[in-house]
Amino acid sequence: MLRIVSIDSPEFDPTLRALAGRGEVDLRAVEARVRVIVDDVRARGDAAVLDACERFERRRPQPLLRRFDGAAALARLSTEAREALVLAAQRIDAFHQRQRDVGFEYHDGGATLGTRVRPMRRAGVYAPGGKARYPSSVLMAAIPARVAGVPEVIVATPLSGDSADDSLLAAAYLAGVDTILDAGGAQAIAALAYGTASVPRVDIVVGPGNIYVACAKRLVSGDVKIDGVAGPSEILVVADASADAAVVAADLLSQAEHDEAAYPLLLTTDEGLARRVQSEVERQLSTLPRQVIAREAVEKQGFALVVRTREELARFADRIAAEHVALHVERPEEILDGISAAGAVFVGGQTPEAAGDYLAGPSHVLPTGGAVRFGAPLGVYDFVTRTSVIRYDAATLRAQAEAICALARLEGLEAHARAVEVRLRTRG
Repeated sequence: MLRIVSIDSPEFDPTLRALAGRGEVDLRAVEARVRVIVDDVRARGDAAVLDACERFERRRPQPLLRRFDGAAALARLSTEAREALVLAAQRIDAFHQRQRDVGFEYHDGGATLGTRVRPMRRAGVYAPGGKARYPSSVLMAAIPARVAGVPEVIVATPLSGDSADDSLLAAAYLAGVDTILDAGGAQAIAALAYGTASVPRVDIVVGPGNIYVACAKRLVSGDVKIDGVAGPSEILVVADASADAAVVAADLLSQAEHDEAAYPLLLTTDEGLARRVQSEVERQLSTLPRQVIAREAVEKQGFALVVRTREELARFADRIAAEHVALHVERPEEILDGISAAGAVFVGGQTPEAAGDYLAGPSHVLPTGGAVRFGAPLGVYDFVTRTSVIRYDAATLRAQAEAICALARLEGLEAHARAVEVRLRTRG
């Protein structure tokens, strides 16, 4: 049952602190095992990946990296599924086209200054192959890479060899993916990060996964760029007395059904609403196909926090810093203005979080565990490099030389100063 905690209760502050610190996931329980896998793949390449697949996936895929017939997979889907995937791909592409950055250049006297933006050479997208297939995540991760201009995109996912793969392969085809790495887990992350005889090394690894994948991404970070270390999915519904309890409960369960570790959270000024939502959650759970998973998430991590004022709604929502924030309040823009930390915000009762998961357009690959305080949704900007470009003419160097040399000598770096002065001498 969703636990109701009022701001007047002694449980409120400890509960809020625990929720605000939920990102402190302890990966140490698996780190030693994951490090062995990562180091083995780095040392032995394909052989280590295959050995790990045999051990953890009960199969030995050959070849590891393969081309795929995505068009045929798309054709095998039902008309409804095919049209939905095509529409989603179009909308995701349209949104991310608006994120393209061409850099800039300007002239400051005799200096030309700017930023050059270039796509990365190769991107790796991890697609989980465990409890559920998520073709939408392939679209949401690979399309921004393609819009950025990345020439090669590889999806890593364990293929089962049956029709269950069609939706994922169709999504990969629509997203412009080049090849599939037929492996999952830490071994796939390591293969992408370091490369093997058959798997080319990528510049960035993105996409969600289980704790082993998250740990592997953390271990390879620095040798390759990662989008972040994803934790369980989470939603914070911010609601007042005007909210519909059935709609609020449905939004909470839409995240609870992802995983037993998901966070379905309600923040409200109306305790009566909290109790109605509590009852609605129980009623809707009884008919949910993934009832067991959703119920465990609700019972372990589900809370309804009751506060006094609208200002507290914004303040505590900002402190929780949730992946998804749904605003079921009157004048939602006022609350939105007070929230800085949120991955994606769904404004108004007619905006389901599911729209953002599938069709709206922005990528649903979002920071979790409070990382929205410093992170951002996956976007085109993640798949590019930026280079500062600086060009001086002789007159500009002469004009700035004294200040440059003064700053160099202030820091005790004489060679820096002399690198300026030698240019002045050689040019008279």
